[in-house]
Formats: sequence, C-alpha cells, structure tokens
Amino acid sequence: MEKINDLHKILEEMKVDIEKFYDKGQNAAGTRLRKQLNELRKKAAEIRKDIQDERVKRKSEGK
Repeated sequence: MEKINDLHKILEEMKVDIEKFYDKGQNAAGTRLRKQLNELRKKAAEIRKDIQDERVKRKSEGK
C-alpha cells in the first residue's frame, strides 16, 4: 500500500508543475514533469512486479 501512496504523492506534486508548464509557460516545470513521469514509471513497474510475485506465490500455495 505504501507504493500506491507514493504514486498519489507523485501525482499531487505533478499538478503544480502541470499548471506552471501549460498555463504559465515555465519551461523548468516541464523538466520537473519529465522527471516526475520517470519516477512514476519506475514506481508503477515496481508495483507490477510485486503484483506478479504475489500471483505466483498464491498459485504455488494453492497447489
């Protein structure tokens, strides 16, 4: 659940930079957004791996 909370935190942080980049035209905010999107991608990959590991574990316990 901690990793899901991390996703929410990253998304919340992105809201400010999205507004700054698209509405105010601040290019530095775009750089921060790209960095945050990369963090989001990495965290999502971790969650995918955890889910897959849990599925395999459940499958092996069921047999």
